Amino acid sequence: MSKGKGIFVSCSDANHFCDKNQYKEASFWEKVKLNVHLIYCRACRKYSSNNGKLTKLVKDPKVISINEYEKNAMKERLKQKMSEQ
Repeated sequence: MSKGKGIFVSCSDANHFCDKNQYKEASFWEKVKLNVHLIYCRACRKYSSNNGKLTKLVKDPKVISINEYEKNAMKERLKQKMSEQ
């Protein structure tokens, strides 16, 4: 990662700032540099968008699991079908 003082950063730096921003670890200037970079870089905008979607899925997966009774019933049906073969 370059330590230049300019406001323009490489895609690698922008992705690093995006990751830090996702976890609320980016400094004010890193956020500014990231947002300037996102203005002109389509690939990094896509990376940032996908990063946000992934974070949202991880925080709220909306996964529905079966209860213990249904799980045991399914195991029994599988055992029964396996023994029939």
